[in-house]
Amino acid sequence: MKKIFRYALAVVLILYFIATLLVSPILDKQMNLVEYNDPRVLGDEAKELYSSLEFIADLHCDALLWDRDLTKRLDYAHLDFPRMRQAKMSLQAFTIVTKSPKGQNFKSNSADAFDKITMLNFVQGRFPDKWFSLYKRAEYQARALQNYQGKNDSKFILVKSRQDLKNLINLKIADPEVIGGFLGIEGAHCLEGKLENLQKIYYEGVRMLAPTHFFDNEIGGSAHGLSGEGLTDFGGEVIHEMNRLGIIIDLAHVSPKMIDDILDISNKPVLVSHTGVKGTKDSPRNISDRHIKRIAATGGLIGIGFFKGAIKGEIKDIVEAMKYVRDLVGIEHVALGSDFDGAATTPIDVTGLPFIVQELMDQGFSEVEIRAIMGENVKRFLMEQLP
Repeated sequence: MKKIFRYALAVVLILYFIATLLVSPILDKQMNLVEYNDPRVLGDEAKELYSSLEFIADLHCDALLWDRDLTKRLDYAHLDFPRMRQAKMSLQAFTIVTKSPKGQNFKSNSADAFDKITMLNFVQGRFPDKWFSLYKRAEYQARALQNYQGKNDSKFILVKSRQDLKNLINLKIADPEVIGGFLGIEGAHCLEGKLENLQKIYYEGVRMLAPTHFFDNEIGGSAHGLSGEGLTDFGGEVIHEMNRLGIIIDLAHVSPKMIDDILDISNKPVLVSHTGVKGTKDSPRNISDRHIKRIAATGGLIGIGFFKGAIKGEIKDIVEAMKYVRDLVGIEHVALGSDFDGAATTPIDVTGLPFIVQELMDQGFSEVEIRAIMGENVKRFLMEQLP
């Protein structure tokens, strides 16, 4: 009987090992899609303008969720370091996802639903502490990005401060292969209700945090949760501590009531890392004119998403949302907020960013406006907000 048990255990372990090698890439390929629906031509003028851009930055990418070596080029999904270099990117916000409810949708999600990230951590072969602790998942992903810094072949800089950003800019002038990233989090449920965990995750390099993701948590109501509520008392403490530490508040996925509550008490500019606008697509995922104006009044940014749900599905729809925000509050508040690798379908991967420039030109944006959208606005904002 003992011999049978040992054989059975060995078979289970072998199957589990095989699953850790195969399942995550399969899911990655199935869930992070590029869908070409529109004809596209890149003209010489757009190529020339794109090649002259000095700083290209995007506010949202979930690549850390997947079991990848970002230094290796993939032929699927949306982003890795080689493709960032091909796209001449300077800076990418890498955002941490720690929980995702089964049946996730834009209208109504329960915090008690089965968590798909638990299973993902299991099949990725991560240690059991990541199976059970949301904070440990956040810590793991933050350290995964940290570990690329200092590798000889990565030429990667983790941006945690204004000085880091200055170093990135100067080094990239000397060596175009240099790229940077900074860390954000989708959902403060990873704090596990402990304010001290905010300080700890700050030490891990996180400089941007969205209070909620797809469900309500200890901080307050999600735009896609059940309650529609605003900030809790604990949520208010978190916002004040974020202001004190210099962690940027990201209002993506936050309930409308909670947006107002946060804007009422925050003393720092805020942003929305990846969103659409109700003015071009009326979706629970998208932000209203009133909130665009309130965010802009803080000196904040609206990162326009590339994914279905934020937009209808084509590059022209991305740019129409950008134009809407520009006309409503000014070009200085518009940024890229792709949601690359966020279990999302987009019309381009990162190497398709030149087609955004082409469409911006086609829709009448000036060169100054294009430079602002493609990265200069993010650079200015971070120079002002990072410690």
